[in-house]
Amino acid sequence: MFDQRSVMEAERETWPAVWKGWRRKCPNCGSGPLLKGYLSVRDSCPVCKQELFHHRADDGPAYLTILIVGHIMAPLLHIVFVQFRPEPLVLFTIFAIGCVALSLYLLPRLKGAMIGFQWSRYMHGFAKPG
Repeated sequence: MFDQRSVMEAERETWPAVWKGWRRKCPNCGSGPLLKGYLSVRDSCPVCKQELFHHRADDGPAYLTILIVGHIMAPLLHIVFVQFRPEPLVLFTIFAIGCVALSLYLLPRLKGAMIGFQWSRYMHGFAKPG
């Protein structure tokens, strides 16, 4: 016998929703834009009308961005310093620009991925229909 709960949960697969969020698209349809600005989430999808204002991404994407950028740039900084010994100002300039660029690239994508994850798991108001 089929359990109603398992059927409803099967409708929202996690990884496709996270991938749609990473691409900054609606986790439901994958077509509509998730963000209306750099980090502002739309109240609802203009294509499928999925409500998106329930999300609670809060500081999670910022923490993940810092974690990823730190784990990429810190070893790179060490390798470049040990291997090439560039001038301190050159080293600082290159890595400052790299950290800022990588952070600006990752932040909206991680926010979308986090919203997609929340949507797929019916978290924070993304309630099951019915």
